[in-house]
Amino acid sequence: MTMGSTRRTVLTTGAAGTAALLMGCGEYGGDDGGDTTERSSPGGTAADGGEELAKTADIPVGGGKIFDEQEIVVTQPAEGDFKAFSAVCTHMGCIVSSVSDGTIDCACHGSKFKVADGAVVHGPATEPLPAEKITVAGNSILRP
Repeated sequence: MTMGSTRRTVLTTGAAGTAALLMGCGEYGGDDGGDTTERSSPGGTAADGGEELAKTADIPVGGGKIFDEQEIVVTQPAEGDFKAFSAVCTHMGCIVSSVSDGTIDCACHGSKFKVADGAVVHGPATEPLPAEKITVAGNSILRP
């Protein structure tokens, strides 16, 4: 066995392990347990040029909706109060998986964030979810 083949074996094995780990992040999940999340693709373009993410009626009070393609989560902590945050967990970069019981949850490692301000409720994440800009026009939630 030569040093080159040993190195190739280690690199190949390492790459395969990394791929398996990343696949696990996307596949992890389980019982929804009171999940009030909706997942969606964008709804189109509004007349003022912003991208319509959803109708206000589509976002449950105390819950939210995750937009995978845009990597954004829109929440409604209280009736008529809409917030938006990055859907990328600040711990390891997984896309959050659900919104339930007043938190935005990441299934990868168990981090939870408040629907009202994105603050960490439960680690391992230590940084809040960054706020995203949205506007509400009539019954449409728009991303500028």
